[in-house]
Amino acid sequence: MYSDEDGSAAVAFARSVIEKHLSGEGELPPLPEIFKKKSGAFVTLKTFPDHDLRGCIGYIEGVKPLGATIEDVAVSAATRDPRFPPVRMPEMDGLAVEVSLLTPLELVPAQGGALVEEVTVGVHGLVVERGMARGVLLPQVPVEQKWEVSAFLSHTCMKAGLSPGAWLGPNIVFYRFSAEVFEEVEPRGEIRRKDMGACGRE
Repeated sequence: MYSDEDGSAAVAFARSVIEKHLSGEGELPPLPEIFKKKSGAFVTLKTFPDHDLRGCIGYIEGVKPLGATIEDVAVSAATRDPRFPPVRMPEMDGLAVEVSLLTPLELVPAQGGALVEEVTVGVHGLVVERGMARGVLLPQVPVEQKWEVSAFLSHTCMKAGLSPGAWLGPNIVFYRFSAEVFEEVEPRGEIRRKDMGACGRE
């Protein structure tokens, strides 16, 4: 859905939003017309060169235009991720920015062990729901962690505060989605499309 130019614009915009928020200076670059469409997105910050997570916040569903979504979650990833202290402006020299542009959620048409046939590592992200519990993992996470499908399902459950094997039980619902992911190769450096590939099914 998104061109490489769209992805580069998204990442550059996210960095500009964060740095303007932290410094109180700068102007935001314009975005292509497609960013007026409502869509979910995540912004992720990673240390360089270690690639350790420094912040990640997003909207799974399209509640506002994509440009406004990126603007909101970029600031949140830098300053409101409860797992980390707020980013300070000097840190931005050592942080690489990544933006995930999401497709709408799709109900996974399976339960129990049959779920492994409906989820492809490197293609799908997952949302799990049981009662009030909800957990989300982006498509790039199982690739980076080298998980098979069953491990991906287990870790999504744990993200929701459920047991690792909850996906095999009743009263649990999974949704899948895809993402086009764009990242800085290094802080303020080249922006590329992340080639996650499909690692196949178990």
